[in-house]
Amino acid sequence: MLNSSGRTVMVSGANRGLGNAIARHLHACGYNVSAGGRDPGALAASLDDCTGDRLLCHSYDATKAGDEDAWVTATVQQFGSVDIVINNAGIIDVAAFDDLTGDIVDRLMQVNLKAPLRMTQTAMPHLRACGSGRVVNISSLSGLRVAGQFAPGYAMSKHAAIALSEATKQAGWSDGVRVTAVCPGFIATDMTSTFDEDRSTMIDPGDLAELIATTIALPNTASVAQLTVACRLEPHF
Repeated sequence: MLNSSGRTVMVSGANRGLGNAIARHLHACGYNVSAGGRDPGALAASLDDCTGDRLLCHSYDATKAGDEDAWVTATVQQFGSVDIVINNAGIIDVAAFDDLTGDIVDRLMQVNLKAPLRMTQTAMPHLRACGSGRVVNISSLSGLRVAGQFAPGYAMSKHAAIALSEATKQAGWSDGVRVTAVCPGFIATDMTSTFDEDRSTMIDPGDLAELIATTIALPNTASVAQLTVACRLEPHF
């Protein structure tokens, strides 16, 4: 297993939900954590118990091309490296197929596909340089199947995130970059709070954060391409 000490991880969408749980857990594991969110003040407040000099809170808006440049630069300035990128920021739209519009699909692709692509491309020189770079793209079980009529546009964008993960793995493999697409079912976060589902049966964000921590600590010889995590019986998983 790779030692977390001295390794730097960037986590987008870290102000709440899964991203916040990931940032907290990895900080507790000993990583330098660079957390990105649209409101740096609120982000810092949400992580105020992660004390010490191993935390950087920086502005990052996945809808704004170019935000990743300043964030990566600030991260390298503070910690000297970028070893791991966790593309967690994402949005959902539950519009039915007949109600999908070009604008809805564009918004989903902008945040769920184009933003992690830009983020990874910007960080890739640093990921290659360290020899054991890691990229984690938070996809979904909806990136592997379409659940009836539920959120087809979201499923399209998350299928694309799976393809991005594979393309990134191919691009960085020879330089030690390993990529995992994390594909969970329902997670008990703000994003799912309005769903007509029993929250007690959903995945706990802390449990998923622990699985991600294990995955990024694996050596180059144990690459996990996809991590599927279900909270209920799934016919194909």
